[in-house]
Amino acid sequence: MDKTTAATLDARSLTQRDTVISILIIGLLFFIFGFVSWVNAILIPYFKIACELTNFQSYLVTFAFYISYFLMSVPSSYLLKKVGFKKGMMAGFWAMSIGAFIFVPAAYTRTYEIFLIGLFTIGTGLSILQSAANPYITILGPIERAAQRISIMGIFNKGAGILAPILFAAVVLKATDTDLFKALGTMSNAERNAALDELIRRVIPPYIAVGTILFSLGLMVRYSPLPEINTEQESVEVATANSDKTSIFQFPHLILGAIGIFLHVGTQVIAIDTIIGYANSMHINLMEAKVFPSYTLFATICGYILGIICIPKFIRQVNALRICTLLGTVLTLLIIYTNGPVVFLNHEADISIWFVVLLGLANSLVWAGTWPLALEGLGRFTKLGASVMIMGLCGNAILPLFYGYFADLYNVRLAYWVLFPCYLYLVFYAFYGHRIRRWAV
Repeated sequence: MDKTTAATLDARSLTQRDTVISILIIGLLFFIFGFVSWVNAILIPYFKIACELTNFQSYLVTFAFYISYFLMSVPSSYLLKKVGFKKGMMAGFWAMSIGAFIFVPAAYTRTYEIFLIGLFTIGTGLSILQSAANPYITILGPIERAAQRISIMGIFNKGAGILAPILFAAVVLKATDTDLFKALGTMSNAERNAALDELIRRVIPPYIAVGTILFSLGLMVRYSPLPEINTEQESVEVATANSDKTSIFQFPHLILGAIGIFLHVGTQVIAIDTIIGYANSMHINLMEAKVFPSYTLFATICGYILGIICIPKFIRQVNALRICTLLGTVLTLLIIYTNGPVVFLNHEADISIWFVVLLGLANSLVWAGTWPLALEGLGRFTKLGASVMIMGLCGNAILPLFYGYFADLYNVRLAYWVLFPCYLYLVFYAFYGHRIRRWAV
């Protein structure tokens, strides 16, 4: 048996030790995903000030970052099929490293478009890593426990997300910046440009460090004991069911699931990346508001922990998905229709902002519940199916732009209506859409 064959294993043939090591390595990947992705929550208001942007322009941060998933996910699947998971992951990390280094010339010139190119490049690397990691963790054990494993990965991801905006703010923001932000409007053009140049160049040291770390992680994963997983082999039952399938589009539950992922990730990123701006609308300054994304992510982690404890022992993963989608629908209406000042966690704010925080709980098990339902029975189509699902992550790019547009047109509270039809569709998929196996003729 040659080395390639020996390294390519069916998930069921892995020992418990191999499985644990694999889960820990994939957990590290999800931590990196979270750290790099959720730092956008602080980059949006930061670039809005430093590059003097509108709400709509500032949300191009998420557009540039996540549109790469739509453009690069299918090419990523072919890359992974050609070179394998480990070499593909290395390429993903190196692409992210290049994107981080692009921040250096962008900061020196204070050119927003170059920052967007850097974010797109980071997103390209992440699309490769996500195309490998998500099907990996889904099939690395019994399918009925997939949501439980994905919830564990979610803790790595959102734990990093809690740290990312706080660490970024600690590195690039100063205690005196609140006074600086207030004074910008009274400065001359020359003074304002000098102040904003100094502000934006603070990203250079941390992103040089991030680029170096990402390059090193690429080498580490390449030579790690992470085994290759064989997604081409099908059981007799699955092969028989798929014998007439020639295209990924012949799996309705997959396509509908990818649409669900598109809407889910959009609602998730809106809940996290808009909350600082929503807090600002309540006259909470950036230095105080910077912690609100962490509250939302903490609520998500609480949902993951409940999922790990309860699935499948006390509740089926599909029922957890149904509860979360219904909760998201209710919370959206509460954000729009409830108001009144409250003091909680030393913040004086409108009560509706805490319903935005609770969207983290509602969103927690949607990803974990949708993936195993969408990938069920794909067999040899699993890698391509996973790439279609990853393409759905461009919802992070599209939906925040709708939010930003309506925030400029109306206000930041009414813009949350964008979430309502998204949750209604997710309710449909959770109760019915995932069971559709043939398109109606």
